[in-house]
Amino acid sequence: MKKLNAAFYDRPDVVQIAKELLGKVLVTKFDGELTAGRIVETEAYAGTIDRASHAWNGRRTKRTEVMYGLPGTAYVYLCYGIHQMFNVVTNQKDVPHAILIRALEPLEGEEIMYKRFGVKKGQRADPHFLTKGPGNVGRALGLYTTHTGSSLQGDEVYIGEDGFKLKKADIGISPRIGVDYAGEHAEWLYRFYVKGNKYVSGKIRD
Repeated sequence: MKKLNAAFYDRPDVVQIAKELLGKVLVTKFDGELTAGRIVETEAYAGTIDRASHAWNGRRTKRTEVMYGLPGTAYVYLCYGIHQMFNVVTNQKDVPHAILIRALEPLEGEEIMYKRFGVKKGQRADPHFLTKGPGNVGRALGLYTTHTGSSLQGDEVYIGEDGFKLKKADIGISPRIGVDYAGEHAEWLYRFYVKGNKYVSGKIRD
């Protein structure tokens, strides 16, 4: 599998990159434990002009400073004090674009993922829960806020491509989830997902 190079992330159109991340493979390798999943749902966040973004109106805090950093960097934040939310920083330095990885289809290390949830296969009613929704993605792949700032050119956390291709007709588009506070920006069609995939979270609008 070929690792995505820095140029993939260093582009101005965060929406296009969010679409192109569908079908790519998110990989983690911590303490010899390899886990990987195909990306099947993403959301784009357009920085200072986007009320749904943590960087809206140029906001810069200790947490969001990584968004102003180099493209191809991990941004992991804590949601509701529980969920570790993995994002990819894009565009050039000082332009705080980011893409939330909302769901994966497991490819490698499924037993490790179950162990991280403290359950055995078959104990949950929905067999797709492992990597369905961004909080579960973080937990299943062992991603935490401590990984914020990690380069996606390293060997512990990266995104690769394995030749898998999606047709345009396979891609669903909708407003983002859980950003009602963003007003009219909440209706922006910045969420992308693989139609028919059982790991996609939220409402399906095929």
